[in-house]
Amino acid sequence: MEILEGSISRDHVHIPLSCPPNISPSKVMQYIKGKTSRKLLMEFRHLQKLFWGRHLWARGYFVASSANVTDEVIMEYIRQQDGT
Repeated sequence: MEILEGSISRDHVHIPLSCPPNISPSKVMQYIKGKTSRKLLMEFRHLQKLFWGRHLWARGYFVASSANVTDEVIMEYIRQQDGT
């Protein structure tokens, strides 16, 4: 799995990934949300109190393949989303 680029907004994250076809999108998201939650809660201890008994990330996610759109178009869309 490779993160190609990314953009963080106030209430969501855009992360274009390159993943092997044998890994399901749900497994990819489980891994990303699990690892980032752990790292964020360990590094920023004040978040532990804010999210005690709750999930750091929302339950849902959106996944799409880019078969009909070029990588450049997707990257430009993500760059335009910065800070929104």
